[in-house]
Amino acid sequence: MPSPSPLQPGCYYHIFNRGNNRENIFIEARNYDYFMNLYARYIEPLADTYAYCLMRNHFHFLVRIREEDETLKVSKTFRVSIDASHAFSNLFNAYAKAINKAHDRTGSLFEHPFGRLQIDSNDRFTRLIVYIHQNPQKHGFVKDFRQWPYSSYRALISSLATFLKRQEILEWFGGREGFVNLHQGLVQGKVLGQFTSGDPD
Repeated sequence: MPSPSPLQPGCYYHIFNRGNNRENIFIEARNYDYFMNLYARYIEPLADTYAYCLMRNHFHFLVRIREEDETLKVSKTFRVSIDASHAFSNLFNAYAKAINKAHDRTGSLFEHPFGRLQIDSNDRFTRLIVYIHQNPQKHGFVKDFRQWPYSSYRALISSLATFLKRQEILEWFGGREGFVNLHQGLVQGKVLGQFTSGDPD
């Protein structure tokens, strides 16, 4: 299998992965927060985050890889020489080591390589945000995706501080009401299927 293309600055990507052999990657509630703390360390200096969802055995992110000059503005101490693909790998490796140590396990926690699909149209961008937030409902973890605590949906409709590009997202949907209504409308329309081939569902 050929190696996937490196993540390119200025481009938008759907980043996803799941547990090796579909096993759970989030075993305890605290694991979700720990993963996001590592995400802040490894990824936030290199990428804008628009949406995410962490589930028991897989996750989804929608990001834009920053240009080098943008990265320097965010973190002057961050090693810009580390490309985004490597940064994601570092995130997954750090998390896997912690889980293996905490649960006395060995071997790979994640599938390799991690999934990445470039988002190159406005329609795909819009639908992917809704798809990511609806994923817990699609998999039956909750009856209503808005009840799932480990996604960006609640943060995007709140007024609390967030690392997400909330203002851009809400403006994209025509405001908070448009954001909420489109999510609910697609749920009622049962548009909960797989977004695109290659995703971990």
